[in-house]
Amino acid sequence: MTPELIFHGGAGTVTGSCYEIRHAGGRLMIDCGMFQGNTTVRELNYREFPFEPSKVDALLVTHAHIDHTGLIPKLVKHGFTGRIHATAPTVDLASFMLPDSGYIQESEVERLNKRNRRRGKPEVEPIYTQRDAEACLKQFDDVAMERWFEPMPGIQARYWNAGHILGSASIELKVSNAGAARPVHMLFSGDLGPDEKVFHLEPDAPAGFDYILSESTYGDREREDATVEQRRQALRREIIDAHEAGGNLLIPAFAVERTQELMHDIGVLMAARQIPPMTVFLDSPLANNATKVFIEHASTLDDIDMDEADLFKNPNFHFTTSVEDSKAINNLKGGAIIMAASGMCDAGRIRHHLRNNLYKREATVLFVGYQAPGTLGSLILSGEEAVRIHGREIKVNARIRRIGNYSAHADQGELIAWIKERLPVHAGLFLTHGDDGARKVLKDHLVAEGLEAERIILPGLDERAMLTIEPGQKPATVREKSRVAPAEIATDWYNDYAALLLKLGKTLEAMPDHDQRRALLAKLHAQLP
Repeated sequence: MTPELIFHGGAGTVTGSCYEIRHAGGRLMIDCGMFQGNTTVRELNYREFPFEPSKVDALLVTHAHIDHTGLIPKLVKHGFTGRIHATAPTVDLASFMLPDSGYIQESEVERLNKRNRRRGKPEVEPIYTQRDAEACLKQFDDVAMERWFEPMPGIQARYWNAGHILGSASIELKVSNAGAARPVHMLFSGDLGPDEKVFHLEPDAPAGFDYILSESTYGDREREDATVEQRRQALRREIIDAHEAGGNLLIPAFAVERTQELMHDIGVLMAARQIPPMTVFLDSPLANNATKVFIEHASTLDDIDMDEADLFKNPNFHFTTSVEDSKAINNLKGGAIIMAASGMCDAGRIRHHLRNNLYKREATVLFVGYQAPGTLGSLILSGEEAVRIHGREIKVNARIRRIGNYSAHADQGELIAWIKERLPVHAGLFLTHGDDGARKVLKDHLVAEGLEAERIILPGLDERAMLTIEPGQKPATVREKSRVAPAEIATDWYNDYAALLLKLGKTLEAMPDHDQRRALLAKLHAQLP
């Protein structure tokens, strides 16, 4: 049996990473992540898996981010009984992140069901519960970097530093190939970190593979080259400007890594008296627990500008856990830095803080990471004059700012360099975990660098590829019926609906009298069935 690779996620989209290898010895899965983005994409999380969980023999995890691990509790809930392999820091982070995700599912569904009851709609069940997430943790095993192990018969695996977040790894595989002289040699990049990054060394892995799967999140862009100190000074300028504006500074931050980097830099700037001694709220129970994991693994971190014992310790830092403490922050009229998850503003406490600050001209919202198309964060960053949060229209009057050098992802040049360092690739290179536009641009640049265009594949959601290693044979994918049309991944009808409501409200308000407003509404009614 020629091994087969199936793209259950992370294909044509930056989230939902999930890849399956079927071979003579069984089925191996790499990552099982949650889809994030617009409503149509997120609805995939609620659907049945496009495979039978009980038939998966083992799962390898690249790192702890929810778009790579968030559906593991669902996988276990629906019949997966195998072992889940990850680095020790990833296991520690997952022990907090997955139960937190379960709690969020329950909270979001509870809020949704209240609306559904009022509208006479049927209630829905959460994807999984906090208890489901806690149960799946029993199946995790930690593995060491750069050591071969056998997660299941017929497959050998080895982890390499990916430089993305604490514990992140690229995964090297040797997959048994019945009837062939040798196994299929593969490398899954996972998410790759940039060259200049606090806490971690640059990504590493061997060279020479049959197949490589490389992420392509920033395949279409180059960030301005900046040292850690230059990035820190950019943050200093934003903090000072926000402070002088007189309002609160909101930073939607990913609970793992981005939050800790920001805390480290803010602490260094305060210690050097380069910014005022402002009150900093970390309003995220998950981020608080993740910070404890960072402290536990501090000896493995790189480029720390303070003693390990002082890491993240500052009298101006306040860690909020309870809902009551979180709500109390809303009483502050200005002068505080509020960091809260989620980084794309699609869930969590940041949405409450945005609802209470976005309309204020003196407030500032600072984005420090990637915003997937269709998320609330992407809408705010794109310049929308109003957005909907918890069913309410909120005017965007706050100062909207962005720093690009806090990204945990390699940019275009760094991706190209990483891929070239892994050459030769004998059979094929799959560009995954990226929007179609970013993948196409990255492919064009790789072809310009000398790679064969026919060997660079941009797989779609639910496509599969035969992992042949016959000399001279070009790789190809078999297109299955996708669960989501490619056109619906970037923006969907829900986005169009929200945009229409906001534009309609603005148009009606601008009309001089009631007669014109009623005439416009009559025209709209006439178009409805």
